[in-house]
Amino acid sequence: MSDLPYTERLTATPAGIHRAAELLKAGKLVAFGTETVYGLGAIASSDTAVAKIFAAKGRPRFNPLISHLPDAESAFAQASLSGRMKDIAHTLAERFWPGPLTMVLPRSPDSTVSDLAAAGLSTLALRVPRGKTALALLREVGAPVAAPSANVSGTVSPSDAFHVLRSLDGRIDAVLDSGPCSIGVESTVLDLTRNVPVLLRPGGVTLEELTELCGPVHQPDDFSEIAPASPGRLASHYAPNLPVRLDATSIGPEEAQLAFGAVLPGAGLTWNLSESGNLEEAAARLFAGLRFLDAEGLRRGLTGIAALPIPRHGLGLAIRDRLRRAAEPRPDTMAPS
Repeated sequence: MSDLPYTERLTATPAGIHRAAELLKAGKLVAFGTETVYGLGAIASSDTAVAKIFAAKGRPRFNPLISHLPDAESAFAQASLSGRMKDIAHTLAERFWPGPLTMVLPRSPDSTVSDLAAAGLSTLALRVPRGKTALALLREVGAPVAAPSANVSGTVSPSDAFHVLRSLDGRIDAVLDSGPCSIGVESTVLDLTRNVPVLLRPGGVTLEELTELCGPVHQPDDFSEIAPASPGRLASHYAPNLPVRLDATSIGPEEAQLAFGAVLPGAGLTWNLSESGNLEEAAARLFAGLRFLDAEGLRRGLTGIAALPIPRHGLGLAIRDRLRRAAEPRPDTMAPS
């Protein structure tokens, strides 16, 4: 949540853009306009800053967030591209960037996008938005900016600064007002990590425009069909190697403990999401904690990860959802149906 008593309204002037960039670099939340909708921006390299997005929006899941960059070169520097995928990605970028197209691409080992922004996936959602103000802001920030729509989760996406303030006033640090959005619907999301590109979300770039440049594109008849395979929606998209046990009230020396607040005695290894019981801190530390307990637990010969109960409100719902997905059997270990 914002630590300011109100949300600053900044104008699309050099001074306003500079102020917005400084707030973002300081880990604050700044809404800004693109050609599609207003995005709620946070520096994508910081789990703590990204956690504030989920808190402000009341977002029920840690779905991956689109990272915005000022040009194709800086966007592709976050990804690992080769072969036909590289050719298609560069062809699409030449035509549609800056513009309302998001590409889902393999995440580079050198990517600066945080685990929380990527939802623990090996892929990233990347976009170069159109609009002088948005591009000037991103150039001044000099780093990826994660930005879902700037509204409370489940409400209508905002197409001007007034809509943002009506939804999030006092919950974010600033809004950079660049006027009404020219398109007003979200970007098209295209997954290029498969043999045939998959349309994960229709938007500002049409299916016909995509197929003209990259050939066949899979478009599900019902978009709920593709939901499990879209970023952040797999039942088990970051399952640790060690099995995860939820809502543990007891623990043994053979288990690693993912704690929240009070710690149970006797665990073989412990990572505390937040000693003070702060859900925002817990969200920021979740992916790092799972990775640490998994790697160190395996090294020590532990048999599983016991996750202590997480509150069922606020960001607790998103944390619980993520843990439930981590506890799902990995696809390669499921019995054939």
